[in-house]
Amino acid sequence: MIDHQAALIYAMVMASAADSDMTDSEMNRIGEIVSHLPIFRSFDVERLPEIANNCATLLSDEDGLDKAFEAMREALPDRLRETAYALACDIVAADGTAEQEELRLLEIMRHALDVDRLNAAAIERGAAARYAVA
Repeated sequence: MIDHQAALIYAMVMASAADSDMTDSEMNRIGEIVSHLPIFRSFDVERLPEIANNCATLLSDEDGLDKAFEAMREALPDRLRETAYALACDIVAADGTAEQEELRLLEIMRHALDVDRLNAAAIERGAAARYAVA
């Protein structure tokens, strides 16, 4: 069983791995988020590589995506499910492009975590605005 911080990291790793290309900008962004957001204040950053690797290993299993979402649902209280979705959106937006596979993962994640469609649209728009370039 994973804790709520690991579940949030799973959301980011899954978003990064969705297009089968975990870019440096995406991985750097995960590290920055874990280092700066209040939800990770008590998190030992030394655990980040282990948790990311555990998630990647789980995703490589048959039904790995379903198992990862189940672990996330069990670990996340309702109030942090939108947070997980928002962090995944930030990772998708970090490299400046949203590939079809990433968008599909976000849709699946929205359903798996029971994030309201309108709230999800607002979260997505916020991520796009934060990572926009001139």
